[in-house]
Amino acid sequence: MENSLTEKLETYYIRFKEIGELITDPGVMADMERYVKLTKEYKELEVITRAAGQYKNTLQAIRESKEILEGEDDPELREMAQAELDDLTEQLPAVEQNLKLLLVPADPEDSKNAILEIRGGTGGDEAAIFAGDLFRMYAKFCEKRGWKMEVTNSTEGTAGGYKEIVANVTGNGVYGILKYESGVHRVQRVPATETQGRIHTSAATVAVLPEAEEVDIQLNPADIRKDTYCSSGPGGQSVNTTYSAIRLTHIPTGIVVTCQDEKSQIKNLAKAMTELRSRIYAVEYQRHMDEIASRRKTMVSTGDRSAKIRTYNYPQGRVTDHRINFTLYNLSAVMDGEIGEIIEKLQIEENTERLKESGL
Repeated sequence: MENSLTEKLETYYIRFKEIGELITDPGVMADMERYVKLTKEYKELEVITRAAGQYKNTLQAIRESKEILEGEDDPELREMAQAELDDLTEQLPAVEQNLKLLLVPADPEDSKNAILEIRGGTGGDEAAIFAGDLFRMYAKFCEKRGWKMEVTNSTEGTAGGYKEIVANVTGNGVYGILKYESGVHRVQRVPATETQGRIHTSAATVAVLPEAEEVDIQLNPADIRKDTYCSSGPGGQSVNTTYSAIRLTHIPTGIVVTCQDEKSQIKNLAKAMTELRSRIYAVEYQRHMDEIASRRKTMVSTGDRSAKIRTYNYPQGRVTDHRINFTLYNLSAVMDGEIGEIIEKLQIEENTERLKESGL
């Protein structure tokens, strides 16, 4: 395994050196698109070569410690060499694991922004209230990570919460983290609308889509029907009495998106176009995720959005993620945006599966 990994690393060293020379070439620098692409690859390879250097140094230090133990008679030196060898041997698996993960190609979608959609499911008014609770949870989580969340469309529930709410989330590596949230979220609690104190089970569906850029998908204006109408909901007189809301229909696929969050029709149109591109792009991306979902339990959410992924049990203060059978007993903190531990566990599980697939 060590020889196989070392051989693989050699190809990365060669490419890293090659790109380092290319990005200083005036001819390459004149081609901005190529230069940006090479600079990005250089930075990625720099992280790998740094980790590779740490791996090689650790192996070399282990070999030197073993040589001292084999050829040295001085008890004090042998004791020091043994202590260092024990230390390095304990560190090696983590160093090797980190390097292997860097060598497994990441999903290029992971670095993208995301579109978050939450819909109340079974459970009537309580489902809409729960959808609102989930939205607040994600809003808090995004705030803690320094991400920006902008609501583009929402329909409020009759007793509170949302029948549906859609938001754009922008920041560093948003989709790669939020993608684990796609699926059916189930809540077990006594609803505020229940007079007899019985525990009900309700559900809400979360969908997370990678935001498509213009280079990802080209839209033909002739294929899009645009309708304008007066916005509804909060926002004041200027929102509710002007034709600022936008509805776009992509005729070939039948996909419809609406945006009524902004007072400006131009801003609503720009947001709606971004969402439309992302939804069309997601159809193709979904096929790719279906294949992955058949192999990875952590990604069942993205491959099958009808899958029940998590239960929030209020009487027991419990949150259970069914994909990895992971349970936390800090429901109030989770609903306050503390979902990082759950996502981290899912990432670890997925990384383990990715390493198995790669054969490293």
